[in-house]
Amino acid sequence: MKKKKWILISLGVLILLALWYFLRSEPAVVEVIKVPVQRGDFRVTVYTSGELEAKNSEEIQGPSNLRSVGVYNVQIAELIPEGTVVKEGDWVATLDRTEITSRLKDVETELEKLQTLYTQTMLDTTMDLRNARNDLINLEFSYEEAQIALEQSRFEPPATIRQAEINLDKAQRAYDQAKTNYELRQRQAQAKMQEVNASLGQVQRRYDNIISVIDDFVIAAPQDGMVIYRRNWDGTKVTIGSQISTWDNVVATLPDFSVMMSRTYVNEVDISKVKPNQPAEVVVDAFPEKKFTGYVTEVANIGEQRPNQDARVFEVKLQINESDTILRPAMTTKNTIITQVEEDVLFVPIEAIHGDNDLTWVYRQDHNKVVKQEVVVGLRNENQIIITEGLKENDEVLLTIPEKADELKLIEL
Repeated sequence: MKKKKWILISLGVLILLALWYFLRSEPAVVEVIKVPVQRGDFRVTVYTSGELEAKNSEEIQGPSNLRSVGVYNVQIAELIPEGTVVKEGDWVATLDRTEITSRLKDVETELEKLQTLYTQTMLDTTMDLRNARNDLINLEFSYEEAQIALEQSRFEPPATIRQAEINLDKAQRAYDQAKTNYELRQRQAQAKMQEVNASLGQVQRRYDNIISVIDDFVIAAPQDGMVIYRRNWDGTKVTIGSQISTWDNVVATLPDFSVMMSRTYVNEVDISKVKPNQPAEVVVDAFPEKKFTGYVTEVANIGEQRPNQDARVFEVKLQINESDTILRPAMTTKNTIITQVEEDVLFVPIEAIHGDNDLTWVYRQDHNKVVKQEVVVGLRNENQIIITEGLKENDEVLLTIPEKADELKLIEL
C-alpha cells in the first residue's frame, strides 16, 4: 500500500509538471528589423494618378449659328462610337431637329402670310394707280373742253365769256391737283410695297438661315483621325442624349497622338512643391512595364472640389517626352513628379526616426549592442528622410523600438 501511494504521488507530480510546461506563457520576443544607412541621390516626389489626353486636337463642332435662329441648346441624337477612325467628310453625329423643325414651320407660315400680303398689296396699288390715271386723263379732257368752250365764246356776251373763263380755271386747277395727287399716290404705293417687301425679305432670310442651320445638324469630320468623346468639367462624357449649346458646341475631338499629356490633380497639401518644368515619370496602368518621362507644363492657380474628394485639389498637366502608338486618350496613369533632388546624401527610412519636441534620435546597432544615437534630419519624401549629422554610410539602424529602450543612454552629437 505504501508503494502504491508513492506511485500515485509521483504520477500527480508528473501531471502537474506537464500541465505547467504546456500551459506556461512564452515570453514576448520582439523581432528586431535593421536596415543600413544609404548614400545616394535623394528624390522628393509627389505621387498622383491622372488621365491621358492629347496636347493638340481638332474639335468637331456643331452648328455655330444656333443663336441666330433662336435655338440655344440642342441634343445629340446619334453619335459615332468612340475610337472610330474616320476620314475627312465622314459622318460623325446627328443632332435632334425637333425644336428647329418647329421653328421652321412657324417661319414657313409667316412667310406664306407675307407672300400673300405682298401679292395683295401689289394688286391693290396697281388698281388704285390705274383708277387715278383714268381720273387724270378724264380731267385732262375736261380741261381741253373748257379751253374750246372759251375760244367759242369770244363772240358771246361778256357774262358768257366770264363763265367760260371760270370753267377753264376750275378745270385747270382740278387737273393740276389730280396730277399732284397721282404723284403722291405713286410714292405712297412704292412705300407700301417697300415695307411689305422688307418684311418679306426679312422672313425669307430667317427661313434660308434655318434651312442652312438644319443642314449643319448632320456633322462631319473636319479631318482624318480617331474620334474621342469630349469630357465635361465634371468628367462625364458628351455622348448620345447630351446637349451642346451655342456657347460650347463641341461634339467630339480628333486628337493628335504625336504629343500626349497626363492631366492630374494634386492635393492642396503638396501643391506648393509642384512647379512648371519639374521632371516627372509616367506609367500607364494598361502597360505597367513601360515607363515614360515627362515634365510639368501647367499648374493651376485656383483649387477646385472634385467629385468624391474631400480636400481641394489643383489641376496639373504633364507633357510626355516620348511618343508611342499604345498611348490613347482617357488611359489612366500613375505619375511621379520629382519636385527636388539632393545629390550624394545619407538617408534612412522614416520609420527609423524617433523624437520629441527638441530632440531626434535613432536606435543604432553598435556591434553586439543597441545605442540611442542623436541625429539631425533634413528633407523627407514619402518613405525616407535625409540624415545630415549623427550617422555614416552603412551604419545599421533599427526600424523597431528595442527592449528596455527607456534605459538606453542618449549619445549626443
